[in-house]
Parts: sequence; C-alpha cells; structure tokens
Amino acid sequence: MLGVDRLIEINPEGEKLRRPRAPALLALACLACTDTDESAPRDSGPAGDALRVPAEWEPQAAIWLQWPQRWEASYEPAFARIVATILRHEAVHILVNDASTRRSAEEALEEEGGLSAAVIGGAPSSQGFRITWHDIPNDNAWMRDNGPTWVVQDGEVRIQDWGFDAWGGAFGAGIPYEADDAVPVAVGAVLDVPVDGVDIVHERGNLEFNGSDGVILNWSTIGDAGRNPGITREDVERAMRQHFGVSRVVIVEGAPEGDLTGGHIDGIARFIDEERVVVADCSQSSHCEPGGHDDQIYDDAAEQIAAQGFEVVRWPFAGAVAYRDTTFDTDYMNWLVGNDFVATVGFDNPATDSAAKAQLEAWFPGREVYIIETLESWYAGGGVHCHTNDQPAG
Repeated sequence: MLGVDRLIEINPEGEKLRRPRAPALLALACLACTDTDESAPRDSGPAGDALRVPAEWEPQAAIWLQWPQRWEASYEPAFARIVATILRHEAVHILVNDASTRRSAEEALEEEGGLSAAVIGGAPSSQGFRITWHDIPNDNAWMRDNGPTWVVQDGEVRIQDWGFDAWGGAFGAGIPYEADDAVPVAVGAVLDVPVDGVDIVHERGNLEFNGSDGVILNWSTIGDAGRNPGITREDVERAMRQHFGVSRVVIVEGAPEGDLTGGHIDGIARFIDEERVVVADCSQSSHCEPGGHDDQIYDDAAEQIAAQGFEVVRWPFAGAVAYRDTTFDTDYMNWLVGNDFVATVGFDNPATDSAAKAQLEAWFPGREVYIIETLESWYAGGGVHCHTNDQPAG
C-alpha cells in the first residue's frame, strides 16, 4: 500500500525492527483508555452472542483518514477531493502527525478541495458536517489497514486492535509502523470507546463483511509468515468466528500481480448487499489476461464464495491505462460506501470512469456516486477505500 521508494528516503538505515506488538507504546497511547493496557491479555474482548461487524452501507458516524506526510505528499490533491466529497454526506476525522502536515493539509483542502478556511478549521460545511483534526502520531496514509476495526457487541460500538507490522515487511525492513500500530488505541481514547486487543497481525483492507453472518478474506495476507508465522487456516477461521460473530467464513487465496499486500480482499471481492458479492474479472480489454495468473485468482475466489451460498456477480475490467512506467487495469473495486454516497478510484479515462459510475449507481440505488482520480496513490498500491476508515453509527 506504500510507495516504498519515498518511505525508504526518510529511513535509509533500515534499522527499524519488525516485532509483533509494542505493549509500552500501546500503554502510552492509551492513557485515557481503560480497556487496553500493557498488562491486559490481547484477546480480551467481551463474551456474548450479539456480536457483529456492521456492513459498510449501514449508517455511519464519520469517516477517518491519516493525512499523507511529506514522502506521500503527491497524494494530497486526491485526499483533498476525497475529504470534500465525504463532507457533503458525513463528518470527517483527520489524523495529522505534526503542525507541518496540518498546514499542508489545509492548503490542499482549500486549493484542490475547494473548502473555505472556516470549514477547514472545523466549522460545519454547508451540509452541516465538520472536519475534526487529531494530533495522533502515524506513519502512513492508509488508515483502512492500521486503523480501528469496528464491531458492535450487545448494541455497543467497540474497537478491535489487531496487530499491524507494515504489511508483513513486504515493502522493506526500514518501513516505520510503530505509530500506526498504536492508532486504534489512540482513537478509542479520543472517542471513549472500548478497545479490545487481538493478538493477530492483520489489515482491515483484507476483511469484507455483509453485516450479518459473512466475512471474506485472503489467506495470502493473514497467513503470510511475515505477519503471523505458524498460523493455520483453522486458526484463522476460529478467529473470524470468535471476533466477528460470523458463521460463513470464505478464505480465498492468491495475490494479483504487483500486489505486495498479499492480495487484500477489497481489490478482489466486495459485498453489495447481504447475499451478493462482486468479484473482479479479467477481459479481452484488460491488462490482465483471461486465463492468466490474476484471472485464475479471481475465478477461484468466485467459486469459493459461491460455494458458501452467496450470489456472485462478475465485474470485468473494461480497459487499461498507462501511468508513469506502469499499466493498470481500470479496476474500480476499491470503492467506499458512506452515508448516501459511494466513492471510488478514477483513472482519468472518461469512458471507463463513466461506465463504472453507472454500474455502481445500479448496485447502490439512491446513493450519489463519485469517481475520484487517485492515480498517484493507485501507483503506490491503493485507492479511496484503502485511505479511509469508516466508523459505524451507534
């Protein structure tokens, strides 16, 4: 999910150690939080049957982002457009690492997002929604992955704090992640929301929920030895049932070409309602070839999802675009569903962008659909969904 060339620039020594957790750092970030401390067992969530993860299309309280820092500064125009879009429909929380990052964010929001100084400063937008700024240390601009995993337990919204180690070290040993790893606890302290630790390294971008009984994830991510050495599929299925209250667990496998996350599920398969799942598909017009490596991953995923009783809808890539030194499929799977809207990556390709907008409008009737050009961050590994972390209402 990261532009590794820019990250290594700020940490050339490569001396950061990857370790499963940092209890002292968690305790420091949780001074106002009573649910998680360095002496508490990591798997310490409440018992009970009324446990679930709300679907993304359910009502939300806000959407959270971590503003890109200087090595990811090229994402700022897209971030400004994303924030301005969200503010039409719901509140936004933004984490900044320091005063310089905040100033840079404010400039981008005014210039590219078209927001007024008052709204940027925290006044409500014309629709009545606010930006709330948080001085919370963070290392990257991909809050989907290191941020909170939100659950509802017996009617109460809670945060789960799964481990984060910078994608299993896939982008290099020098990538910092200790601040990112502490973000869920810090968010819990800000909101006074209970935080439950989970002693498994995993990213939220590899979890797709239908809001009731189903979750889809990729074994190639959670089973990666750089994240969870020695973990088994049985361990994973048991953890999904325990921590999310689901009964149907679909574990696909395989990383598409160039995907260093291990194949996050939000680029492969997405729920559009409780029973229907959209699965990516190569086509004659796409960069990936029918019958090739990526196509086999998508086909296998579709078969496994259907075997669990879900209805599978295939979405062929309609074309390909060249950006810098890379050719991408026009892959719109990385969509974010919010209150009354859907936003996804745009490829500055009017024909495929328009077709994707029409398709998403059909799948999410009654929601306004936005196509937001995010080629800079797509080049580094992700889009709108990867950058955002949606907080359910309640």
